[in-house]
Order: sequence, then C-alpha cells, then structure tokens
Amino acid sequence: MEWLVIIITLVVLWVASLFKILYESLSASQAAVLNDGMGGVFRNRNVLLVIAHPDDESMFFTPTLNYLSSRGCNLHILCMSTGNADGMGSVRKEELYLASIVLKVPQKQVKVLDHPDLQDGFGKSWNSKVLSKIIKEEIVNCAIDLVITFDNYGVSGHCNHQDVHQGVRKLLQDTSHKEVEAWELVSTNILRKYSGPVDIWLSLLSAKFHLSGVVLCLLNEHPRRSLAAMAQHKSQWVWFRKLFVSFSSYTYVNCLKKIN
Repeated sequence: MEWLVIIITLVVLWVASLFKILYESLSASQAAVLNDGMGGVFRNRNVLLVIAHPDDESMFFTPTLNYLSSRGCNLHILCMSTGNADGMGSVRKEELYLASIVLKVPQKQVKVLDHPDLQDGFGKSWNSKVLSKIIKEEIVNCAIDLVITFDNYGVSGHCNHQDVHQGVRKLLQDTSHKEVEAWELVSTNILRKYSGPVDIWLSLLSAKFHLSGVVLCLLNEHPRRSLAAMAQHKSQWVWFRKLFVSFSSYTYVNCLKKIN
C-alpha cells in the first residue's frame, strides 16, 4: 500500500509539472523564469553557447536556447570538437547543423572545431589557455556580450565539459572585456537529474535558497523541440539517449548561475 501511494504521488507530480510547462508555453508569460522575474537580463543579447561536443546543446541546454530565442537574443554556438571519439566526427558535425535549425540558431552562427589539441574522449584533457584564446576570438568576431557554458562538474562529469568551463573561467580571469557576462549550467545530483519535469519545483527551491551568487531557472517552453533537436543527431539517437532526453530534468528546466 505504501508503494502504491508513492507511485500515485509521483505520477500526480509528473502530470502537474507537465501541465505547468504546457501552461507557460501557451501563455508565453514571464513566469518562464521561475524565480523573481529576473529573466530580463537575458533579453536582446548577443549570446555564445560554448559546448564540448555535438549534441550537448540538445541534451542539456534546450530550455536556455528556447528561452533566449523567444526573447530576441542573437544566438551563436561554439562547439570545441567534432565528437570524433568513435570516428564519426564529420557525421556529428553535420548533425549539429541540423539540430541548430530546429533550435532556431542560424547555421552560419554555429562553429564546430577540429583542433588537434581538442579531440573528444575521456582522459583527453584540454588546455584552458587554448580554449580561452579560441573563445576570446569568437567573442570579438561576433560582438558577444553573454557567454553560457557548463559548470565545473559539467552535468555528466565528462572531462571535456569540465575543461570547457575552465576555458571560460580562464578567459574571465585574463580578459579586459569586462562587459562580457558569463553563466554556467548548474549540475544536479542523480535523483534530480532523472526526475524529469518534477525538477522544476526543486530547481525553484534550490535557486531561491542558493547561498552564493545569482541563479536563474529557465523553464523549457517547447520541450518537444528538445526531442526534435536531439533526433537530428541520428548517430547518437539510440534507445538509452531517447530515455535520457525523456526523463532528464535538463529537458524541462535549466538553472543558470552567474560566473563571478
């Protein structure tokens, strides 16, 4: 009986959370920023999303990209590798271009690198100085004033995700471009990570009581777009990634923390 109550409670929470997302997508209200209405800081900005591999944008950042595109932001994606760990780099590069179309990011504003020192793989550490230089060049060339990337854990703990974060931090330490703002995607524990839309409530509480820095929680106004974007990565669209996108909280909400 106790297990039945728990299961029913979880189902009710899941459905209520989906209705919350549906309501926000239909109303297009400011509540798409779940805490304090601070989403105005992301309006009409030149934004650079810095990722490690093709499909990072679709697996982890779609709530952010959907929110920004609907608020008049000019979006750019800088992908530091082709994801060639399995020898499919050229295929994955093209898949990222297709996914960017779904996510309303102009293909000409998507840059995928194949740098000899930035090759995909666990155990292949990337130099933060090299990353910082590349990011700085992209900021200057595209007049970027807002950078978004992984935090120091990198959601999944992948070393390349962590290296990208360190590259952005290195840039902020060294750069004279003080007008550039940077935000990181907050990693969550494994229970929250696979709680699906239920995590929108936990994210709100976490952001409200966060002890250090500013945290914004962005609701995914178009969760089906996440599935459509990830489906463009056909080489990666295997059964366990389909489950991941369906059950991952990152499909439904992103918490972004300002990097100081």
